[in-house]
Amino acid sequence: MENKNNECCPEFNPEKWDKKIFNWDNKQFIKETIPTLFHMPFPPMIGKKITKMMNLATSSGKIDSKKDEVLVLFQDPDAFKSNIYISVTGDVPGANNVKIPGEFMAKVYDGPYNAIPEFLKDMNTYLEGKGNKVPKNDEYFIHYAYCPKCEKKYGHHYMILFAKI
Repeated sequence: MENKNNECCPEFNPEKWDKKIFNWDNKQFIKETIPTLFHMPFPPMIGKKITKMMNLATSSGKIDSKKDEVLVLFQDPDAFKSNIYISVTGDVPGANNVKIPGEFMAKVYDGPYNAIPEFLKDMNTYLEGKGNKVPKNDEYFIHYAYCPKCEKKYGHHYMILFAKI
């Protein structure tokens, strides 16, 4: 979703998210599911789903006007399915409207997709050090700060891991 300045992803501020706790008891999202093959998604399908979701949220006026507040979350509950969530400000007609309740610890990482297992181990160690239990796989959500094009533009592959605590 590009704007006039040819920017589709706003510049990411890690300090805003890193090592912070977020309460999502009333946070609304829309949800889609995509098939994966041993946790590997099919990239063209991701783009189509996100475009569809963003169009629904934008046309209904339910996307946050502060672009850096919009979360596109990925959840990988099993080897053959991923869930995509986009944060919205209210119910979106024609979409699967859901809430993700709970309190979440966020931690920012900068690295390639294949480093996620290492990042999860680091997050688990961090949570244990704070006296929190290690979440189950389906209690983790990942937000990728940049699309591939903006990743090249900004020179980072930031992601936020959100762990239910």
